[in-house]
Amino acid sequence: MSWLATNTFVTFVKGMTLPTVVSVYSEAGRPAQASGESSGWVWLTHEAYRAPHRSTAWELASGLTGFRHTHRASDPGRVPVESVFLASTPACACPHGQNYMVPHCDEHPFQFAYSRGGFVQTYFNFGMRRESRRAGGTPDLLVRELLDAGIVGRDTPRYDADPAFNADGTHTVRIIADHFGLPSPPLALAPAG
Repeated sequence: MSWLATNTFVTFVKGMTLPTVVSVYSEAGRPAQASGESSGWVWLTHEAYRAPHRSTAWELASGLTGFRHTHRASDPGRVPVESVFLASTPACACPHGQNYMVPHCDEHPFQFAYSRGGFVQTYFNFGMRRESRRAGGTPDLLVRELLDAGIVGRDTPRYDADPAFNADGTHTVRIIADHFGLPSPPLALAPAG
């Protein structure tokens, strides 16, 4: 994938300081490979693996926004903490790979999850029309942008003309980054075209 190194997880968090997020991930056995702060978001990347006897990476990203970590928020009285989780793991061939309500497996979690206030608002996998299988409290959060780009919907002429269109999910990641105003680092998205 051109937008993030393969087998990497990246978590963006709004409403917590960078040292706090790095600390939470370190406590969970997922030390940051890289981290930064930009555009109101803090972010960290880490290798895609499951820490023994720990939450999965996307569950940890969701948990950051919940009640358990309220005392760690930058301003506990503000809008709830938000997180965006992205995984550059390849599509999984395991039996749950096509079920939208079941993560692929420990090594292949949902490739995108947006959480706010302790609840996963929307999550799905991307590339090769997987975005059609969305779930969460507000599964259609990005549907207008996905429809406009021809990634989901009944009329998808770009897929019909080019079956490899968005195969790695790069177009979907661009939509996610634009929708949430995610900073460029650590994402390496090419200019829209």
